[in-house]
Amino acid sequence: MNAKTVKLGKFIREQRESRGISQTDLAHLSGTSLNFISQLENGKESVRISKVLDILSSLGIKIKLSLGKNEIEL
Repeated sequence: MNAKTVKLGKFIREQRESRGISQTDLAHLSGTSLNFISQLENGKESVRISKVLDILSSLGIKIKLSLGKNEIEL
């Protein structure tokens, strides 16, 4: 597994648990499956980025990308 995907999965798991949200509840909130949540939290590399963004949004987490003066927030 890729260290970056493992790190992201761990972060998502920690954030979910700190909010007292179960994997099942997060799956419902984000419109994904329990299996997808599990794979993501375990660092699977082939997850769909659109679903990852939905999960982050469901947890109230925003991503900000910037390069010089160019910025986007997801």
